[in-house]
Order: sequence, then C-alpha cells, then structure tokens
Amino acid sequence: MSHQYDFVAIGDILIDAFIQLNKDQADVSIDLDTGNKTLHMPFGSKLPYDNVVVVPAVGNSPNAATSATRLGLETGLVTNIGNDKFGKECLQALRDRGVHTDFVKIHEGMTTNYHYVLRYGPERTILINHAEYPYALPDFPAAPKFFYFSSVGEHGLPYHHEIAEYVKNNETKLAFQPGTFQISLGHEALKDVYQNTEIFFCNKEEAQQILRTQEQDIPTLIRSIRELGPTIPVITDGPKGAYTVDTDDQAWHMPMYPDPAPPVDRTGAGDSFSSTFTAAIILGKDPSEALSWGPINSMSVVQYVGAQEGLLTREKLEEFLTNRPEDYLPTKI
Repeated sequence: MSHQYDFVAIGDILIDAFIQLNKDQADVSIDLDTGNKTLHMPFGSKLPYDNVVVVPAVGNSPNAATSATRLGLETGLVTNIGNDKFGKECLQALRDRGVHTDFVKIHEGMTTNYHYVLRYGPERTILINHAEYPYALPDFPAAPKFFYFSSVGEHGLPYHHEIAEYVKNNETKLAFQPGTFQISLGHEALKDVYQNTEIFFCNKEEAQQILRTQEQDIPTLIRSIRELGPTIPVITDGPKGAYTVDTDDQAWHMPMYPDPAPPVDRTGAGDSFSSTFTAAIILGKDPSEALSWGPINSMSVVQYVGAQEGLLTREKLEEFLTNRPEDYLPTKI
C-alpha cells in the first residue's frame, strides 16, 4: 500500500539569523496618524548588537510542518534548497525534527534562502531575499490528506494553479495561509486556489486587503471570505483573539491563551496557530474545538526566539487545554 501523508506543507524554506539590536543603538518611532512603526539606526557607523541566534529550516511552511510533526501527524515538506552549506543544514534540521524530506528538491548552482531578523524587543523587521527556484509538485505515492500552502517567491503564480488543480482532482484537502505576495495578488488572480481551499487563514487587516473593504465586523469579513470559496475561513485579530465560521454558518470567537510571561519573540505565532488548527481538523476536531488548540501553541512559541523551539507536543498542548482558565472557551457570536 502506498504511503499516505497526513500533512504536506508547501512553501519556501530558509535560514533565519535573529540579531538582537542594542536599544542604545536603535529606536522605534510610531506615526500617530497611521500607527506605522519605523526602525531607526545610525547610518555609516559600526553598531554593536546584543546577540545573534541562527535557526535553520524555517519559513511559514517548514514551521507548519514541524508543528504538525510534534502534534503526531505524518508530515512531509515540499520545498527547494541550494546545493550549499545552508541547504545541507536545512535538510539535516528537518530530519532531526522528524519531518520527512522525500519532497525536498536540491538545486545545483543555486543558493539556499537566508534571511536576517532584526529584533527589537518582541517585535522584528525581517530582511528577505527569495531565490527563484523552479516550482513544481512532486509525484506523491498517494494523495496526501492535507496540503498546507503558504509563502513562495513572487515568480510562483503558475505554481498556485498547479496546486489548485491537484486538489480539485484528488482527495487532498487544502489549507491556505497566504503570504504577503499572495495577498497582494488579490483573490481574482488566485480564484481557483480560493475555490478549492478547505481551511483559510489570515488576520483582520489582510482580510480587509483581500476583500478591498474597510469593514470592521469580523463575522461579516469571515463570511465574505467564505463566499470566495474556502469552507472554513479563520481570521485572527491580535490580542482580541481568533474567529471562524463552521459548516452550519455559526460564527465562533476564541480569546488568546494568557501568556505565562511577557513575549520574547513573536516570530512564528501565526504559523503555529494556523498549523495547529489544521492539525486539529485532521485529527477529527470540529472548527470550534480546533479554534481552542491554535492559541495555545502560539502562546508557547512567543516565549522563545524563533518560530519552532516553543512548539508543543499533543500531550503538552492537551495539558494546557485541561488546565485552561475558566474563560478560555469558544463562544458563539
């Protein structure tokens, strides 16, 4: 019998170098009109930094794959690396974490993505550069139960249509967490992806951008996203919590799980939430129960530098769920 994966993540992989900026050498200002934040550093100087932490095999989809693996799912990753030192480090890190690497393609003469994360307190600015790999789905021995699709490079539009076509013609379901490029394309360019999506994730501001609206009511935004095709749309709203609509069109709200200590680094909070929600659905939970799983992993992840160190096993997540505060419950809205 051909091997079937529970969860196959699709998207770019990279190495993150987390550089903790010295607060005597950097500052952040906030525009009172727009709320936009700007990082300020002296130009043309040699600036001391506090420390650097290098984490291989990260990115939206690798983070999700690691999350699903720790929750007990049989997980693979479709991605691309260069035949270089950093690619070898990424490949070994995936194997060490238990993520199957059958679908990782190594490209001769190309470099592995390497990003620099400028940390200022728990927030960060990321300097990114995506290599232009040739994207293509591999031949799967059996159709995976779920694809989890997220960030790819800006040259990857045809890849989206290939994924949508595969899902349409197989038993595989699709979870779609669009990255910045995919959101900027607009839903019209990705009509087939939206129409073949089972679970969709974005935050409130991204939903407004996708729908080209200033609508503030999140249940209205969720139902508008559903009209584009996704069966179970999920929208997060920062400290206000997360929202979804189930198959009976009932809207649900879930508060954030309380932090045990001030967040150290918010990198990967969204990935951990989305992948954990998806894993819960694969494990047979309904949307309202899955909504209670996601914030617990996010709470744990932000207590560490990087997107993966704080990811929980299913046993540990269920322990947090058992010991949850009385008000940590999904509510109908």
